[in-house]
Formats: sequence, structure tokens, C-alpha cells
Amino acid sequence: MRGPDLAGLAGPVVMTVFSLAVLIPFASLLLAALNPPGTVVSGLSWPAHPTLRTFGAAWSAAGFGTLLRNSAVVVLGVVPLALFCATLAGFAFATMEFRGRGALFAFLLLGLTLPYEAAVVPLYYDLRDLGLTDTPLALVLALVGLFMPFGAFWMRQQFLALPAELVEAAALDGAGSWTVLWRVLVPCCRPALTTLGLLYTLWGWNQFLLALVLIQDPAKRTAPAGLGFFVGAHSVDVPMLAAATLIVITPVLLLHLFFQRHFLSGMLAGAVKG
Repeated sequence: MRGPDLAGLAGPVVMTVFSLAVLIPFASLLLAALNPPGTVVSGLSWPAHPTLRTFGAAWSAAGFGTLLRNSAVVVLGVVPLALFCATLAGFAFATMEFRGRGALFAFLLLGLTLPYEAAVVPLYYDLRDLGLTDTPLALVLALVGLFMPFGAFWMRQQFLALPAELVEAAALDGAGSWTVLWRVLVPCCRPALTTLGLLYTLWGWNQFLLALVLIQDPAKRTAPAGLGFFVGAHSVDVPMLAAATLIVITPVLLLHLFFQRHFLSGMLAGAVKG
């Protein structure tokens, strides 16, 4: 009689553990948010008087309509510009020969190791001198610069994973660098671009410190920054805090679920060269 296949059980067990680690916090937030405002919440239990009124109260108290719109404006400004810059940089580092390419790429990758918190104060004064503080443009430019090291590295790896014959064949047909990039390489890297765009959306939406420092006008705050002030004002009202947290994270959660397959295919697109 054969014993249990432990190797076959390891995968489902690990996936179950990780799934519970993700789902239990969401379940606790939802159950807490279903309580009336001001209710004392203890443990993971179904509320005695479930209601959706807490979400409406949190929405009105924090002004999430304006906050979510501000975050959407920032994300819609960051993602296309950051993708465009990352694509150009990745293409240059992957296919072009120029003096100092390796040193410049290594210098760019330093941005992945240096904490951006160290640059927040000088960045604030520079943008203030330009008259850009308290505007979405300040946060857009800062986030594009913050995302560039990873984006350039990501797109470089995607272009290097493609067969070199694609570029050579296009060059023999008389195509210039611009045509090779947008007509040949970019269509082959659409899954990778989709994944990078989703990552940029998630990072841009969740950015807290830069939004807090660069935008101090309450009417122009983003959703995470507004949530931070909301927490300070309702620190003892757990149902209100849970409802506000769910309101802020729901847009990116739905976006991730909608593009989940594209995200996974993009993550694996450059895993094998050829």
C-alpha cells in the first residue's frame, strides 16, 4: 500500500496557506466595515447589525469622490509617460551601441538601490521653485523619475529576449530605429508593457509619501494621502477606517483581477530568450 504523495500535496498546501494569508485580512476589513459607525469590533465575526451605511459615511466624511478623482488624474498622467520613457530607454540600452552605455545603465540602476525618501526634501524645494507644488504635474514628474530605473531595466530585458534577427531583418528592409521600435519590437512586447503598466498603476495609486509632501492642498490630495488624514481623524472608529480602506484599495484590486492573465503572461514573456 502506497503512502500519501507528499510532493503532490506540497503545492496545494502552500497555495492554500498563501491564499488564506491574503483573504483573511480582506475578510476582516469587510466584516469590520459592515458594522455601524462607532461600533467596537473584536475579532473576526459577523456583525450583529450589518449595514452598508458605514461606506456612505466614510465616503462623505473623507470626500473620497474628489480624492479618487485626483488619484486617477495622477495615474493617467504617470502611466503613459512612464511607459513611453521606459520603452525608449530600454530600446536604446538593448539595441544601440554608444559610448558609456554600460556605465550609464549601471548609473541608472542605482535608482533601484537608493531610497527615494532621501530625495524628497530637495525634490520638494526644486519643484516649489518651479511653481509646481500643489499640482498633479509635480507628482507625475516625480513618479515618472522614480519609476524610470525599473522600467528601463524591465524593457531592456524584454527587448534582449527577442530574436536579434527581427532587428536585422527590419534594418535590411531599410527601416529606421523609430520604425523598428514601434512597428517590430513593441508589438512583440505588448504583454510585458501591459504588466509594466499595471505595476505603474499600482505603485502610482498607492504612493503616499510623495503625495503627502508635494501636494498639501486638501482639495488636491490623492486617495492614499487623504486616507492618512482620515485615519488621524477617526483613529478609534474601526468600521469607518475599514470602510475607507476598502474604498481606496478597490479600484486597483478590480484592475488587477481584470488584467490578471495579461499580468502573468507579461511576467513570463522574457523568461526564455529566443
